[in-house]
Amino acid sequence: MYFAALLARTEDGWEASDTELDDVETLADLADLARESATDDEPVLACIEQEGEWFGVVRVEGEDDPRVFVSDAAAAMRSSYGEILLSDELLGREPENPDALDQLVDLDGTEDGEPESKDSPDAGGAESSEGAPIGPLGDASVLADLGMEDKALLSLAPEDALSEIADALGCTDVLEAVR
Repeated sequence: MYFAALLARTEDGWEASDTELDDVETLADLADLARESATDDEPVLACIEQEGEWFGVVRVEGEDDPRVFVSDAAAAMRSSYGEILLSDELLGREPENPDALDQLVDLDGTEDGEPESKDSPDAGGAESSEGAPIGPLGDASVLADLGMEDKALLSLAPEDALSEIADALGCTDVLEAVR
C-alpha cells in the first residue's frame, strides 16, 4: 500500500491533491505531473510513502531539474514507485546504453567479439543494477528553505514522515484532507 500526494504552494498557502502514480514511469513523468499542479514557478512537492518502509520527496520548481530525497534507497528500490525516484544519476551509476546490446551477440560468427573490460557489470567491479544503498539518498536539504532542516528530514520515521513534513510546512490540514 502506498500513498502519494502533491503539495503545491500558492499565494494562499499550500494545496494538496491525492495522486495516482499508475501512469508515471519515470522521474521526468513525475516532474511533469507536479508541474501541472504548479502556480507560476512556486514549488510543488510530490510526496510518496510506502507501507511505513520508506518515503520520498520530489521538489519541482519551474523548469529546474527535480530535487529528490528518499529515506531508504534499498527499500525504495524494491518498490515500483520507489524505482521512479531512483534515477541512474541519483544512484551514481552510468545510464544504461541500448547500443551495448548490439555488442552482446556475434550474429555473423566471423568475429570473437570484444574482450570484457574490468569496468563492465559482469566483470565483478561494478554495482548490480538492483544495487542501492541502505539508508537515505538524495538532497536532504530539499525542504530546508520551507521549514524543515536536513537533520530533521534525515531523522524522520517513515510511518510519520509525511505528517511531520506537513507540520513543518504548515499544511497538515490540507494533507490530511486528501489522505
